[in-house]
This record gives sequence, C-alpha cells and structure tokens, in this order.
Amino acid sequence: MQPDVTQAEDSRRVSMLLGLLFGLAGMGSSSAALVLPQVAAEFDTTVGVAAWTISGYVLLLAVSTAVYGRVADLVGVRGPLLFGIGLMTTGALVAAIAPTFSVLLTARLFQGAGAAAVSTLGVAVLSSRYDGSVRGLALGRLAAVAAAVSAVGPLIGGVVELAFGWRAVMALPLLGALVLPAVWHTLTKEGSGARLDILGAVLVALTAGGLILLVQSPSTGLAVAVTGVLLMVLGAPLVAHWVRRNPHGFLPHEVITNGTVVRSALAAASMPASWFALLIGVPAVMVDAGWQPWQVGLLLLPTAVVAMQVPSRAGPLLDRRGGAWTLAVAGVLSAASLLTAALATALVTLTDQSWITVVASVILMVSVMLCAVSFGMGQPALMATVGDAVEAHVRGVAIGVATLMFLVGGSVGSAVIAGLGALVGIPISFAVLALLPVLALVVLGPELKRAALV
Repeated sequence: MQPDVTQAEDSRRVSMLLGLLFGLAGMGSSSAALVLPQVAAEFDTTVGVAAWTISGYVLLLAVSTAVYGRVADLVGVRGPLLFGIGLMTTGALVAAIAPTFSVLLTARLFQGAGAAAVSTLGVAVLSSRYDGSVRGLALGRLAAVAAAVSAVGPLIGGVVELAFGWRAVMALPLLGALVLPAVWHTLTKEGSGARLDILGAVLVALTAGGLILLVQSPSTGLAVAVTGVLLMVLGAPLVAHWVRRNPHGFLPHEVITNGTVVRSALAAASMPASWFALLIGVPAVMVDAGWQPWQVGLLLLPTAVVAMQVPSRAGPLLDRRGGAWTLAVAGVLSAASLLTAALATALVTLTDQSWITVVASVILMVSVMLCAVSFGMGQPALMATVGDAVEAHVRGVAIGVATLMFLVGGSVGSAVIAGLGALVGIPISFAVLALLPVLALVVLGPELKRAALV
C-alpha cells in the first residue's frame, strides 16, 4: 500500500484525467444540444426528431455501461477502455461527415456505446485503486471534472459552431483519444477469465431501451410508444427469469438482490436525469429566445467553476454522513434546480421583455449550478455506497449495474425534454422531472433510517 500522501497525490492526477475523459464523453450531449436546430435544418426534419441524436447517444451510453463493467471484471480494464474510446472517436468522426440523418443517428449510437466505457471503467479504476477517504475524494473529483467539462461544452460547441459549423461540434469527442495515453499505465489488464453472459446483456439493454423509447414517444409517434411498451413488457420478465436461471450471469443475483445497491442506484438516477435535462432544455429555450449558441455557453460557464469546488465539500460530507445522506442532500438540490429552471424558462417563453429574460437567465445559471453540485455529490456517493455494499469479486459488475441505472436516469431526463417538451413545453417538463428526486428521497428511506441508527 502506498503512503497516504503519495496515494492522495496519485489519486488527484488520475481522477482528474479520468474526469476529463468522462467530461469529453458528456460533451457529446452538452455541445451537440446547441446545434439541434442546425441539424434539423440540414436534414429537413424537426428539432424533436433531431433530438434523437442526443437521446440515442445517452441511451447507448446507459445500456452499454453494465456490459463494460462485466467485461472489465473478466478481462481487465485496458482492453475494454481502448475499445470504447476507439468506438467513441470513430462514431464522432462519422457523425461529423454524415451524409444523411440516418447515418448521423447511427454514428451517434456507436459514439454513445463507446463513451459508456469511460463512465463505467473510470469509476471502476478509482474504486479498485484507492480506498477510504482518498477514494471518496477521487470519485468526487472525477464527477466534478466531468461536470465542469460538460458545462464548458456548450461554450466550446457554440464557438466551434460559429467558426466551423455544426459538423465540427459532432467531432469534439475525438479529443478523448488524446487523453488515453496519460492514464494508460493506471489500467489493469488482469481479469477473472470467465465468460460473458451475452444473452443477459442483450435482455437488459432491450428492456432499458424500451423505457427510453416510451418516454420520448410523444415526439415520435405511436409506433415508437408501442415498441417501447413491448420491449418493457417482454423484457422485464425475461430478465427476471434469466437471473433466476443464471445467478452468476450478467446480472449477478447477489448484486440485484442487494437492497442498498438497488435503492441507492434508483435514487441516484434522478441526478443525471436533472443534469441531462438541463443541458438540453436550457440551450433549447435560450436559442429559441434569440440567443446565439456561444452566448448560452457563456451563461453556463460559471457552472464549471462551481463544479470544481464540489469535491472539497462533498468528500467530507460523504465521510462524515455516509452515502445515503449525501444522496439525500443531492436529491434535494436536484429538485430545487429543476423547479427553478421551470420558473425561469417559463418567464423566457411567456414574455419577450428583455429585462425579464435577463432575470430569468440569472435564475437559470443558478439552477444549473445547483444541478452540477447535485451531480458532483451524487455520483461519488453512489459509487462509494455500492463499492462498500458488495464483495470484491462482483464490485466491477455492481458498479456497472449501478452506473447503468444512473445513466438510464440521464436518458430519461433527455427523453422527457425531447418527448414531453414537444407537447407541453420545456418548463412543464422540468416541473415533471422534479418529481424524480422527490421520489428518490422516498426510495432512500430505509437507508436513511439505517444510517441514523449507526
């Protein structure tokens, strides 16, 4: 074991590099959200349909996470991360030169599937490499850097779009390939050598995909809704049956029957739902109000500064109060951020008076800041809680399953904005999503009671 000082210094560097990778993956949504009108105009479609380039990206990001977690358990981290970054950068390149919308959407799906490696394996590296308070700070720093880079994404995307057009924005995740060599030595290449439960992985992915299709169906029609319902109705019992028959398969029985893992992951899912919803909804409202993409980027820039301050605050809270209470605080902040965003976007959409728009923009800036704090607290709290709740031999897949549920929340957030927002407006969509962190507090009830007794 390294001395604490050496381990702390090492964790700072590694977590910031992995956070940068994670942030570049998240930038695939935050920067691309600004150019949806240009994409829609280029391919003669609606902004609601163009939003599938965001929801599809986040969907594949979500459903692929547990796969990478399980593969890393079996063969080590290096291979899966190299494959994922290769897939992400290839998808970004194809998206930048896509001749049709279908090619663009397909490229974005591959890009999301590759980016999932970063979100899952970065957390797995930190969870296995460090422990105690060092691990908590490292996880918090990863989330903070990721949130900061994602928050800067709209500004970078706005400037790049102004100078080079929307296609250059789609290519931004290519930068991830430049970071990989700096973290290569920290990645293990040892695994258990067991076989991957491919059928279990497919069943889980299809069921999660059904949920996202259903949520976004208001903007895409009845056929998508029916497909989503069928995938969920058929997929859920098949997943349950497969887990009973294969207790050590893709979803290990000891992981998904662990109440702490499931409750914590379900509660934490409200935080990325809020984050992705704001990263898509706020730019959409402001651009529709006449703002330029780079101006929206400047509005969100202070969020990056706030996000970088979160680890120094969240780490001590996590050490002192534990994962459940940290998740509860993050849930309250998520609800507050969505409700204030609903108020501010309503002001923007209901009036064209400039002074009201200025006031609303300040409220929106605060709202996104609150959400960044929530995200920066919630992810490390979830990963620390899950890592402590399971045995070492399934820690990687447990983190993968928890990250799957975490990022499915992000998919739900973006899908609600793209789907429900087309019918009732983005302000009401924000208000509806605010129910998720409230429900998260209810789900966390048993964990909070247990923590209070310790």
